[in-house]
Amino acid sequence: MQKAKGTYDVFGEYGKKIRVVENILSDLMEVYDYEYFRTPIFEASEVFHRGVGDTTDIVTKETYDFKDRGDRDMTLRPEGTAGIVRSYIENKYYGNPNVPSKIWYYGPMFRYERPQSGRFREFYQFGVEVFGSNDPLTDAEVISIPVNFYKMLGLKQIKVHINSLGDTESRDNYRKALKDYFRPHLDSLCEDCHVRFEKNPLRILDCKVDKDLDVMKKAPKTIDFLNEESKSHFDKVKEYLDAMNIEYIEDPNLVRGLDYYTHTVFEVEASVEGFGAQNILCGGGRYNKLVGTLGGPDTPGVGFAMGMERLMTALDYEKINLIEEDGIDAYIIPMSENEKGYSIGICNALRLSGYRTDMDYMSRNIKSNFKQSERLNAKYVIIIGEEETKNNVLTIKDNETKDEYKVKVSELVDFLDSKFDAHECGCGHCHE
Repeated sequence: MQKAKGTYDVFGEYGKKIRVVENILSDLMEVYDYEYFRTPIFEASEVFHRGVGDTTDIVTKETYDFKDRGDRDMTLRPEGTAGIVRSYIENKYYGNPNVPSKIWYYGPMFRYERPQSGRFREFYQFGVEVFGSNDPLTDAEVISIPVNFYKMLGLKQIKVHINSLGDTESRDNYRKALKDYFRPHLDSLCEDCHVRFEKNPLRILDCKVDKDLDVMKKAPKTIDFLNEESKSHFDKVKEYLDAMNIEYIEDPNLVRGLDYYTHTVFEVEASVEGFGAQNILCGGGRYNKLVGTLGGPDTPGVGFAMGMERLMTALDYEKINLIEEDGIDAYIIPMSENEKGYSIGICNALRLSGYRTDMDYMSRNIKSNFKQSERLNAKYVIIIGEEETKNNVLTIKDNETKDEYKVKVSELVDFLDSKFDAHECGCGHCHE
């Protein structure tokens, strides 16, 4: 039996690294005052077909669609935004007086595409969505989140590629210009682009097949069709990015791959040795019509998403080690079967006090147990024999200095607190 194509197992060193990254993200969202949402892994197909857009490659080629036993059309979620919007509407979160509603999510997504480095059929995505504010300041804040996150991780030369698709009027004018431009060149474009030409000509610019053709490179630019209101919005976003010292590149070719974007669209890149020219780690933008499209009240929104697998690959390529300290605080050795019950009580008490603690479950001899403590990189070894249980005084050895201590059970936590405070270990535990 083997895992399905395009999926992967998480364990060992990778498992430790991904947990560190997940914890950093969670802490960052606390700093930004964003609220956690979790939506189902599968939804009614209509959520994604209407939300993501039926002209996108995701919907037309990549979704996992199935019939449930009630003959209902269901889809494994291919991205996070549409499900969050559905939840926002269904739970009437637009009635929440705390506006804007700032939301973050994290979980598995599913797309049937060709597996390759950093790209899987089951992948994990982190994202944020902000509802209720049309202020360009919101766009800038959302852009700052991945920028600051990547800097915190130690990635280098973080830059934002940014463009504006404009409001409805601007998009309609641009859409007309694109159709007029591409109409004489349709014979040179792929079959998918013929469909896009009729349904959403902006998607032609995102074509992976025809992207290198001269006709694509000379296509009209969105920036030339922005009305004054859209230009003002875009200028303000850039002004706020400047105020945060966030570097950006105006990229008139950037349109993003989903149908719901309006106004600001962006991608964030980092200089990653080995990634080649494609260093994009995340992307997003504003979508002022999406909530209304899915049946809710007209509500402006903006957000972004990042794939965790590509990020983890970038950290590996850059040799960024996020595991500062790998090991446990204490390892308990019961000297015989008689001391196991007493030992597990001590082990449980230390765990409740926040100390990473393990013990011998294999009835090893003392020599093998000390080797096991070294494999676990235990800072202290607690030896519990007949004398220790009778007198409630533990024998504790420092694995690094080899110093030995006799400590009353009632004073064990205070003893460890004093030792860890003295060494300023920085392990991140709260041993108050």
